[in-house]
Amino acid sequence: MIYITVVALVIAVLLGVTLWRTIKIRTQTDFLVAGRRLPWPVLVFTLLSAWIGAGSLFAGGENACRNGFAALWQPAGGWLGLILISRIAGRARRFAQFTVPDLLEARYNTAARVLSTVAIVIAYTVITSYQIKGGGDILHLIFPELERQTGMYLIAFFVIVFTAAAGMASVAYLDLVIGAMVTVIVIVAVPVLLHNVGGWAEVRRSLPATHFQVLGHLKLDQALGFTLPSMLLLIGNQGMYQKFFSARSERDARWAVKGWIVGALILETLIVTIAVIGSAKFLPDNPREIIPVTARLGLPPLLGALLLGGVFAKIISTANNYLFSPASNIIHDIYQRFINPKASERRVLVVSRLVVVVLGIFALLQAAQFESILRAALYAYTVYGAAVTPAVMAVFFWKRTTAHGAVASIALGTAITVGWNVARIEWLDAVYPALAVSLVSLVVVSLLTPPPAEEKWRPFFAEEGA
Repeated sequence: MIYITVVALVIAVLLGVTLWRTIKIRTQTDFLVAGRRLPWPVLVFTLLSAWIGAGSLFAGGENACRNGFAALWQPAGGWLGLILISRIAGRARRFAQFTVPDLLEARYNTAARVLSTVAIVIAYTVITSYQIKGGGDILHLIFPELERQTGMYLIAFFVIVFTAAAGMASVAYLDLVIGAMVTVIVIVAVPVLLHNVGGWAEVRRSLPATHFQVLGHLKLDQALGFTLPSMLLLIGNQGMYQKFFSARSERDARWAVKGWIVGALILETLIVTIAVIGSAKFLPDNPREIIPVTARLGLPPLLGALLLGGVFAKIISTANNYLFSPASNIIHDIYQRFINPKASERRVLVVSRLVVVVLGIFALLQAAQFESILRAALYAYTVYGAAVTPAVMAVFFWKRTTAHGAVASIALGTAITVGWNVARIEWLDAVYPALAVSLVSLVVVSLLTPPPAEEKWRPFFAEEGA
């Protein structure tokens, strides 16, 4: 009964926040970037909640269940990416656009905008789909009589409604509530769980020695195969840039990254720790469920219910973020740019919400096509990271990049990642060939074509203000 109560309270809070923010939506800027009024504490939690979702709680849990603390190679990619992001957050806010393709068209050309939009829609609907799948798992664990597929339908419904209602404002303030709640619960849960399973010595005795080694039983290239996709996704992540564009000021954007770094280090390490401790005592039928199973079986009922409710809320929050981003692209980068440039604010809001519904249904259909959330996560990260991230980083760090080089990089990075996955090549992670070809084409084609005019790169290299 306590699990049902907690989930009902979570849903009630999410609905309340969404309704509160929905009545404030008046314009496209309100919907897409929250009126550019988000202060840094809100940004910290919305960045943290967007990043730590089913990818960390299910894919990371699956990884930790199989590989022990070597699973930290996966979030480590994000930590490395955050160091780089701290250098450009303020500059991104100063540019004050709506989407990553805005950046790419301003720096390169229209083709870069369109191709990056395609890559974002592919990657982000996959990410949304495994949030939906993870949410279905959670509902099945709370309500065993509820089939996983039915749970997926219910989660998809909640995600679509929450996202379509209030856009970025809803996403950001939901994340503030969820992020704060989950952070406290996870910090409290680790020592309680460790005590309940018999202490650290019992955990070490119950698991293979490789679970406590830096690489475990992984080879270095396999470990980097976890690190690189997550690093590439983070440093080019459109959802992150949209939040920078939503910041109240450049200073708020920079402070948000600092808070994000601290939060990510703590939360992702504790999530892996919960999965490792849980795997010493509980063996779920599917390794991806190790964290929710551990919450239910290894913690006192109230704390376990709160953790499970927090996982449920995080999944909805992350799905909101990754569903909202491609919808923003289709509206801003395709509909308004090419189909109906003179659309009224009211029409744009209506079409935005319809696009959210269509993409949500598309993500739900994809959720039925894979079993391993870890595999789906790495595929989505690689699509985005190899196709979009090199061109985005070149915006801020290489003045010599040309439009032809960026277009070649985006097109080839997308094609190789998707082709590698379709061909089911498993002897080498797709991130290696896709990233290599993307980077080489970016550099070589740029050097073989005339350099860009100074006005193309100058706005992105100005010194950051206060």
